[in-house]
Amino acid sequence: MAYSVMAKAQDLERRGKKIIHLEIGQPDFETPDNIKIAAVESINMGRTKYSPSLGIPELRRAIADYITKTRRYFVDWKNIAVTPSGKTAIALAMASIIERGDEVIYPDPGFPAYESFITFFGAVPKPLPIIENKNFSFDLEKLKELISSKTKLIIINSPSNPTGGIISQSDLEEVAGLAEKYNCFVLADEIYSRIIYDNEDYPSFYSLPGIKERTFLLDGFSKSFAMTGWRLGYLACPSNLMSILDRLAVNIFGCTATFIQDAGIVALTGDQTTVSKMVKEFEERRDVVVAGLNDIPGITCRKPQGSFYAFPNIKKTGIDAEELADRLLEEAGVAVLPGTAFGKFGDGYLRVSYANSLDNIKDGLNQIKKFLSK
Repeated sequence: MAYSVMAKAQDLERRGKKIIHLEIGQPDFETPDNIKIAAVESINMGRTKYSPSLGIPELRRAIADYITKTRRYFVDWKNIAVTPSGKTAIALAMASIIERGDEVIYPDPGFPAYESFITFFGAVPKPLPIIENKNFSFDLEKLKELISSKTKLIIINSPSNPTGGIISQSDLEEVAGLAEKYNCFVLADEIYSRIIYDNEDYPSFYSLPGIKERTFLLDGFSKSFAMTGWRLGYLACPSNLMSILDRLAVNIFGCTATFIQDAGIVALTGDQTTVSKMVKEFEERRDVVVAGLNDIPGITCRKPQGSFYAFPNIKKTGIDAEELADRLLEEAGVAVLPGTAFGKFGDGYLRVSYANSLDNIKDGLNQIKKFLSK
């Protein structure tokens, strides 16, 4: 839905209406110069041919070193699969294990691609409600109700799109215990793992002991390094699935562009100053967004711990989420997404992206407040 809302907003702009974009989930910052330079130099060196399907060894080693350092848990570079985007990584992981009729538990509200791929592969989607009063984590008792001998995969996303919530260490341990008990896999989507606020000690599922051979760790470059259009993601995978993943990669996408992989090496091993500055700016914007939303009658908003989204509760406005999102776009000139774009349990919420300038964010908040005060 994000792309359809953006298309509608752009159509309104072409007709002369000013639109403030708070719907799109991509950093508004430039890709750091050292990464861009690395890609250009790689192209000029002729590194534009086919490469190994699971990625060039140099990048796979850099990713393994990065994971080992950040998750405090050793991973061998041969367990890394490089993919052209995080979405491709999700599809690759699911394709390697799912058979028709398997059940997959996934967060709701959550990234829409999860449910799309689950149904595409013939599995049965089992939405796990994400609860506001649990700081946007899940209800453990509901998870215990959903999991069964038919469960093949549990998907977790922390920090979350769309809520910005971080799953606690204790909840992650519960997931690990249930996955072991029911002998199922876990896909830990940690694509926003670098965008953490308030000096939080980020708990990664991949840091838990004894989970590596049943876990896919998903991460990538789009969010942390403002590289959305570069399409570069990766998985850390169970070792016994690597030959299957290799075969799938050969037939689905062949390989990831070599010069983009070279840029990825520089992103992980080069100067991280620009990443730190970007996260600091996002944190400042987060504080403005949360304060501004909580100042609007009928809206309450918890403070996100990560990502660059706020997920305000709009139930007291008395307006349906989809209707409110449509009217804010048409009448107030502010593009946001209804919570239902991320699943049925997103009803009563909006997703507000603060991947925009502070001036535009403040203007957007003022427009929302004016609209709701009518």
